[in-house]
Amino acid sequence: MKILIVDDEKLARARLRELITKIGGHAVVGEAVNGSNAIEQTMELKPDVLLMDIRMPVMDGLEAATHLMGMDEPPGVIFTTAYDEHALEAFEVNAVDYLLKPIRKERLDAALKKAHGLTLKQLREVNRAQEEPTARTHISVQLRGKISLIPIQDVIYFMADSKYVTVTTSNERHLIEDSLVSLDDEFGERFLRIHRNALVATNYIRGIEKQPSGRWSVLLRDTDDKLEVSRRHTAEVRRWARR
Repeated sequence: MKILIVDDEKLARARLRELITKIGGHAVVGEAVNGSNAIEQTMELKPDVLLMDIRMPVMDGLEAATHLMGMDEPPGVIFTTAYDEHALEAFEVNAVDYLLKPIRKERLDAALKKAHGLTLKQLREVNRAQEEPTARTHISVQLRGKISLIPIQDVIYFMADSKYVTVTTSNERHLIEDSLVSLDDEFGERFLRIHRNALVATNYIRGIEKQPSGRWSVLLRDTDDKLEVSRRHTAEVRRWARR
């Protein structure tokens, strides 16, 4: 199998390479130092399985796994970590296996055999999230079969339209398949609902403005867009603006 090693510690990556060489029959196609880097390397190198640490800077392994599940042919994920408190979260995203450091050769061999024995269809099932353990730091967007990551702090607003939601930043717009309800549940502390079809990042709101029609609009930073506030949400938005 083709293996991608993901760990922010150089010695940990070297240790896994050594164990894989001793086991034999597999090829390490690359290394990554965090979850975001792992997604980039996965799209480029097409590994069969990732040996991925959980606690890493920029993006942790659990979040990276949720983004990888959006691929048409996701790799298997075997988590490698020194902390056993993440075991439940790992299996909530249906990891192939969960290895505690220091990792023994026999235990790694068994995990790789388990991953190798799964068909592509089974790997897709293994890597399908049942629920998000924590709020993501990035939104993943499918672009021509590849995953593009948008930092959540760059999102100005989400706008629902029919079956899709548009995510808007200062310089791009993309369609995503997340529902507005699930985005509200996940990121509600950072966003304000101003309409049944719109969530706005509170740190991008620069004010509200009453229109000649009597309706209110939200004024935003880094974009000329003005978003209408629904009658149902007007009181809540005005309360928020008076804080």
